[in-house]
Amino acid sequence: MFLEYLEKFELNNVSNTLFQFENNVTFKTKIETKKKNNIEVVYYINEFWTSKQRQANSLHEISYRACFKPQLPNFFIEKLTKKNDFVYDPFLGRGTTVIEAALINRQIIGNDINPLSKILAESRLLIPDFNNLKEYLMDIPFEKGLKADIDLSMFYHPDTESEIVSLRNYILTKEKNNKLSELDKWIRMVATNRLTGHSKGFFSVYTMPPNQAVLPERQVKINEKLNQNPEYRNVKELILRKTKSLIRNITDIQKKRLKSIHKTAIFLNKDARKTKEIPDNFVQLTVTSPPFLDIVQYAKDNWLRGWFNGINIKEVEKKATMSKTIDEWKNVMQGVFNELYRITKQGGYVAFEVGEVKNGKIKLEEYVAPLGIKAGFKLLGIIINEQEFTKTANIWGVKNNNKGTNSNRIVLLKKGE
Repeated sequence: MFLEYLEKFELNNVSNTLFQFENNVTFKTKIETKKKNNIEVVYYINEFWTSKQRQANSLHEISYRACFKPQLPNFFIEKLTKKNDFVYDPFLGRGTTVIEAALINRQIIGNDINPLSKILAESRLLIPDFNNLKEYLMDIPFEKGLKADIDLSMFYHPDTESEIVSLRNYILTKEKNNKLSELDKWIRMVATNRLTGHSKGFFSVYTMPPNQAVLPERQVKINEKLNQNPEYRNVKELILRKTKSLIRNITDIQKKRLKSIHKTAIFLNKDARKTKEIPDNFVQLTVTSPPFLDIVQYAKDNWLRGWFNGINIKEVEKKATMSKTIDEWKNVMQGVFNELYRITKQGGYVAFEVGEVKNGKIKLEEYVAPLGIKAGFKLLGIIINEQEFTKTANIWGVKNNNKGTNSNRIVLLKKGE
């Protein structure tokens, strides 16, 4: 009914209306029609999804910079696809779209210029038996007295650093010899997520949240400010603890489903404009959120994760589709939309989540909509999900419980009538 409402709605001066979702919950939606760049655009504004309406699966609890919540892709996947349809994300990130799609029995394709994304996403389709994992992990040999090839003393106790280096050497050696098992991939994914963070569940001393690894010189200052020294953290113990947390509400049926989905899953490490591995007219739905200009330095924020996984972050930065100006960004995104049009099925959709940058001065949906139309898509509207939340900052022990608004802005496009 949501889609029918969007497609049948006549562009007139109606500003508020009621419409019914499939779950029989009635929302009051504000509708605004605006003309931008000679294009009439309908905005649909409401709190369409929140974490309260639907609890996300624990399998999503992997930190990554600037990622959206699972409720966003779920909203579109549930309404615009059916079982076994292919769902795609050209800017994979931590894998939110593809993991959510797989959980509800859709086939998946994920792509990201950063090879770290496949490491974080693919292994979560291969959920291990906990006892088997524990036995396997405990048998991995850890040497004592090892040091990293870069100075990490500001993050780790010497014994913890030695354990991390041992695990890194073990994983990179097996990868080089093409002998990584499913359990190895899971261990690598969890360890990557536990490298640094702001609680005792991480390998490091207290630092910034794990989606943004600070540089060593910054961590030195943090340690001085908090008068702290790295404490010993047991790497194997913390990997097992995080594993329990990730799989705590996964059912046996879901485990089997995810493994089945993995057999047909496609993971690419390509420029999103050049994904020839994906056939023409193949994807039913794309749900994605692109890099926004150069606001977030995805590769730089993941420098430590890159080191652990043997990824040359400088090379990733060179390849990444980051742009300093809106014109550069538009040129890159036009290429992305042209490729999305090629791979999207007739009657398929693109839900393209964008944000406000430059303190709201730039609304990217106003640039994205014309790009999609130029590529050949039909613009169905701009979906704005707004929800009030309590802003809580607890860095350095400072709390701020003021109310704020969290908005997602999604350009919804369709191929064909």
